[in-house]
Amino acid sequence: MSRRKKLASHPNHERWLVSYADFITLLFAFFVVMFASSQVDKRKVGQLALAIQVAFQRLGMFTPSGANPSVVTTETPFAKAQMIDSPAYSEDLGRIVPSGFGQSAPDEGIQHPDRMREQLQDALAKQIRDQQASVSVSREGLVISLREVGFYESGSATLMPSALPVLAKIAAILLPRGEFIRVEGHTDNVPIHNSAFSSNWQLSTARAANMIDLLITRFEFAPFRLSAAGYSEYHPVASNDTAEGRAQNRRVDIVVLNPGVSGWAGSKTSTTDSRNAGLAPDGTGSQP
Repeated sequence: MSRRKKLASHPNHERWLVSYADFITLLFAFFVVMFASSQVDKRKVGQLALAIQVAFQRLGMFTPSGANPSVVTTETPFAKAQMIDSPAYSEDLGRIVPSGFGQSAPDEGIQHPDRMREQLQDALAKQIRDQQASVSVSREGLVISLREVGFYESGSATLMPSALPVLAKIAAILLPRGEFIRVEGHTDNVPIHNSAFSSNWQLSTARAANMIDLLITRFEFAPFRLSAAGYSEYHPVASNDTAEGRAQNRRVDIVVLNPGVSGWAGSKTSTTDSRNAGLAPDGTGSQP
């Protein structure tokens, strides 16, 4: 009985295509998943950045710039940032931040500073000419400097009655605006000791506080816009070695604060040199 001959099997040289196709499919799926994950993460990062920025803005902790954050996609533009707030979030935040807080301050610095400086220089033209006042610009904002001569009796914290019309002119310009204001009291380095004040610290602080009281009670400034500080002899604008220099140092400064620099109650960040840089030789505070 004859045996059947086994047919010779030919090797399959195309089996690699199956493995290659599987590898390409898996590789394609891997990159699709990676791309989808990166897009989701980018949106989440953008939403997180927006939420933080909106929260800080609402809390008044910094003033946002007009540019859109780079991490924010077209699905969450900065212009619609406030719309991501939920009612519960807004209600909870309202308990922390008083309604209207921070809304009076401008978005970016002092609004129309050149026009305000011109108005103040026109209103104080006589006092500037007599070297009783000056208007200058510092990193903190616009500084209205009222020197003791013409506004205060020596060693007194009470504004002279003849100076009230001048203060009324200043108030008329500043009252309609929204910037925050800090009133600073300054003295020279000559020690004081009278029945009312035992040190220059007390005198400088009392002058600033009394000016605040006038702005609130007489000119109806909103109290939350104002703050007072007494610096005694330690922030001079001139040398205390001469009588003329000491006269310049005895002053009360009304600082219209730039929100982008120090905020309404921020610490004093500018130096004496930066404030002096805003003064022109004629005392008008004009800068090139």
